[in-house]
Amino acid sequence: MKRIVLVIVTFFVLTASLNAAHIIGGEMRYTYVGPGIAPNSTIYHITLILFRGDDPAGAPFAGAYVVGIYNNDNGIKVPGIGANNNWVVNQDNPPGILDVPIVLPACIQGAPVLNYTYASYSMDVELPNNLNGYTIAYQTCCRINGMVNVGNSTGSTYNCIIPGSNQLPTGHDSSPQFAVPVNVICKNAPFTLNFAATDPDPGDSLSYSLCNAYNGGGAINAGFNDPAPPPYGTVNYNFPYSSANPFGTSATINPLTGIISGTAPDLGKYVVCVCIDVFRNGVLIGSHRKDLIVQVSDCEITSANPIPDFVTCGDSTIQFSHSSTGAFTVFWDFGVLPLTNDTSNLSSPTFTYIDTGLYDVKFVINRGTSCSDSVVRKVGVYPGFFPGFEVVGGCYQNPFLFRDTTFTRYGFVNTWKWDFGDLTTLADTSHLQTPLWTFAGPGPKTAQLIVTNSKGCNGTATVDFVVLDKPPLTVGFPDTLICIPDAVTLNAVGTGAFTWTPLTNIINANTSSPTVNPLVDTWYYVDLDDNGCKNKDSVHVRVVSGVTLTGMPDTTICLTDNVQLTANTNGLTFLWTATSGTLSNPNILNPVGTPTAASTTYLLRASIGSCFSFVPVVVNTVPYPVADAGPPQVICYNTSAQLNASHDGNAFSWSPTNYLSDPKILNPIATPPRTTSYVLTVFDNAGCPKPGRDTIVVTVQPKVLAYAGRDTTVVVGQPLLFNGSGGVSYLWSPAANLNNPNIRNPVGVYYDVDTIRYKMVVRDAAGCPDSAFVTVNVFKTIPYIFVPTAFTPNNDGLNDVVRPIAVGIQRINYFSIYNRWGQLVFTTTANKHGWDGTVAGRLQNNGVFVWMVSAVDYQGKAVFLKGTVALIR
Repeated sequence: MKRIVLVIVTFFVLTASLNAAHIIGGEMRYTYVGPGIAPNSTIYHITLILFRGDDPAGAPFAGAYVVGIYNNDNGIKVPGIGANNNWVVNQDNPPGILDVPIVLPACIQGAPVLNYTYASYSMDVELPNNLNGYTIAYQTCCRINGMVNVGNSTGSTYNCIIPGSNQLPTGHDSSPQFAVPVNVICKNAPFTLNFAATDPDPGDSLSYSLCNAYNGGGAINAGFNDPAPPPYGTVNYNFPYSSANPFGTSATINPLTGIISGTAPDLGKYVVCVCIDVFRNGVLIGSHRKDLIVQVSDCEITSANPIPDFVTCGDSTIQFSHSSTGAFTVFWDFGVLPLTNDTSNLSSPTFTYIDTGLYDVKFVINRGTSCSDSVVRKVGVYPGFFPGFEVVGGCYQNPFLFRDTTFTRYGFVNTWKWDFGDLTTLADTSHLQTPLWTFAGPGPKTAQLIVTNSKGCNGTATVDFVVLDKPPLTVGFPDTLICIPDAVTLNAVGTGAFTWTPLTNIINANTSSPTVNPLVDTWYYVDLDDNGCKNKDSVHVRVVSGVTLTGMPDTTICLTDNVQLTANTNGLTFLWTATSGTLSNPNILNPVGTPTAASTTYLLRASIGSCFSFVPVVVNTVPYPVADAGPPQVICYNTSAQLNASHDGNAFSWSPTNYLSDPKILNPIATPPRTTSYVLTVFDNAGCPKPGRDTIVVTVQPKVLAYAGRDTTVVVGQPLLFNGSGGVSYLWSPAANLNNPNIRNPVGVYYDVDTIRYKMVVRDAAGCPDSAFVTVNVFKTIPYIFVPTAFTPNNDGLNDVVRPIAVGIQRINYFSIYNRWGQLVFTTTANKHGWDGTVAGRLQNNGVFVWMVSAVDYQGKAVFLKGTVALIR
């Protein structure tokens, strides 16, 4: 018998060492059989159930697998008859792989094809009774690829724990047995997943939970033949997934039924492990688990899912939406009774309620079909809710008042939740309508109010404010000057009680604006007390017995210039007067004066209160030297201009000096290539320290570019229209045969000449001339197109191309050349455009080529000619 077992194991190792990517889940069960043959022993039937996915690259199920049995009292392996002293579970008889029942939701669209199968392996084992029971485990190297919540190639451990006498003092136990069916799950849709189990032992109660899936330990393939002892490591879950949230946070398990439900994540493969705690008479006696890779498919389940119940408090117009799945049609009833037209078939309709209230909005998908689904939502419409509040307070030593200013058109405000923004404590909150709060210190704060009303409206308001360390206090001026015996009124701005010191020469010292008239320089101090918050400031009152004033020295400037006036004084107010001219501002110390007379006296009055003083300042003016550069001139391109300047000074200069014949004389000759401004600068010694200047602009006309047209040919009697260009006036010579020699486009007709050459003179608007020539050749023939009979394309500059010479022709429709096989080698519509004897850059051999030409003569008649031309190299 031992020999047979070893053969089976050897066969198993050889055939099951393939990749385990086909195994997607499983569980291990134990069933009590009866007392063992040996004293104090028990026989158990061990069953390993493995699930296989639809991966075509995965190996088929093996005929047997290796499991390990460990004594939980000491962790020692229970000797078996297989490799490494392990045990072998063989595929159950009758052999074969059973299909897994696939549970499809009702009204599913795009149902996936899931080819799940499972195989069952078992053995009987006799184990001595002990205190803590036994652990039986099978380990495999790797799960399938494409998993979402755990890493690819993560292995698996499927095990069961048989309880000992410490867990089960009396009686015997068989493990719960999970159901086999697999539920189809569609992405982003509600789902249920059945992990329910039955317990063979009457009276045992089961509690389900999501738990960690085990990894494969040191397993290297599906036929791994040395399973490790407990404890077993868990798989690493990818964020944000975990053992308790294998689908994310939108799915939970019912602890009483084992049904996982919720909203499915996006499509992919997810590892799910469910543990069952088994209780007998309220005492935990064991735990059992099932590990399975669940496929979330790209399908849809009919489910109506409009936006949840809500209350709108800002507007009566509402945008409705839904996230339903499997919806072919939608229907909305907005719940306005007794209206029957308050409906829509749009997916995301907009509806405006004409009255306030609480409405039952019904949403239906696939209305009138067997896959219809509907939901009723409560929608409250109470517009006119505007949260707000104000903060009243000053410095941190005193309480701040928080006053709710929320406006609600419907209902009444019924709850307040304040956060005062005091970051030094977590107790800065209140549910009063108008609370007080004293801050621990100064600084910028942000308070928040969450407020609701009796209609269900809620909103949030925030206010930024500053908590001061002392009450705000400002003085109107920190420093002032008075003259004996004047008085001055001091001014302080703030909230609270004011106290000024010293009390010398002061009236109303306990107000914000006392009056003082000290006889010497005095510092006055103000104290502000706002309910215990205090601040302090000061004002310096300087006292003088008179006004000191010294004016600027008398000065001379050029007539029409201005002068900056100033003086040295301790005065506070000023008034300037002038005997001539203007002042920019007569009430400042340093105005700008513009005198108009030869001599102007400016008088300054400086005052301090009732004290004042005067000082005069004399400004003399001298006219600028006179400079006259002459009138502007316009010259033709590449010509010159005679400058004629004059002045009344004793020295002058020209700038720029470029293109002047002599810049040291008043009448130089200027020959600028482009328009140039010449500046004449004149100096004198009459007293004006600045020169006089004048500018003459010499405008250079653009170069005239005459064009009479290209040389041309005509036939006798053919009208020829010329088209000259380049100016504004034209003169053609000789005038013979022209209808008008003084226009840009005369017409010529020729009968008794062979050749005539015209000169065209044009002038621009300034009269600047230019000329051009054009030659007309006259053929005494009918309109014709001349083509040579041979050409020699050898690049010697003679007869290198064959071209059409059109005479009396209005246009050429085409001029085409063909080789002896009738292939087109050249074509053109341009007169005198020819062929150089090449095709696509390749030289053509000697030979005769046929040409054809189609044209229209100057009278509009068609012309068609053809002939041959010889190519000679």
